[in-house]
Amino acid sequence: MQSHEHSESEPPAGWLLDHEHLLPRTGSALDVACGRGRHALWLAARGLETLAVDRNPQAVAVVNEEAVRRGLPLQAVVMDLEGGSVNGLNEAFDVITVVHYLHRPLFPLLRNALKPGGFLVYETFTAAQAERGKPTNPAFLLNVGELRELVSPLEIVVEREGDFEGKMLASVIARRPRAH
Repeated sequence: MQSHEHSESEPPAGWLLDHEHLLPRTGSALDVACGRGRHALWLAARGLETLAVDRNPQAVAVVNEEAVRRGLPLQAVVMDLEGGSVNGLNEAFDVITVVHYLHRPLFPLLRNALKPGGFLVYETFTAAQAERGKPTNPAFLLNVGELRELVSPLEIVVEREGDFEGKMLASVIARRPRAH
């Protein structure tokens, strides 16, 4: 992937880029709370059939326009993850990314949406971030060690928690075990 492809937009999270070697180049991906699509576009450019969801219709339109412009296998749809129905995604995805978004009731759905052997790439702010600025609402901030509990029983491949890139973050890459 050439870096110039991101010149007009923010690059994907360092956590995702640092661990791209773990992720498949074929299959399907879901980008949750995609915003302007930096992760969805990256996943699709890697070769994954990508679904991006966000509740902001303007953001979704921007992602779809960019995907069409680049000829990427990406569809963005408006979805309210906190109030709407998000059923029907069971065992659908090889990769799910969630960056800087936290809605705790969503974790069972995320775990179930992974195919056996699929990866959840999750990174968001910890409670310590409130001392540095936004976000400050505890509903959007993880407690120490909480991300590990939320992704359970997924198998944690790599994790970190602390001060990274000037933000207080918890990050995990977890895999759904393959059926035996």
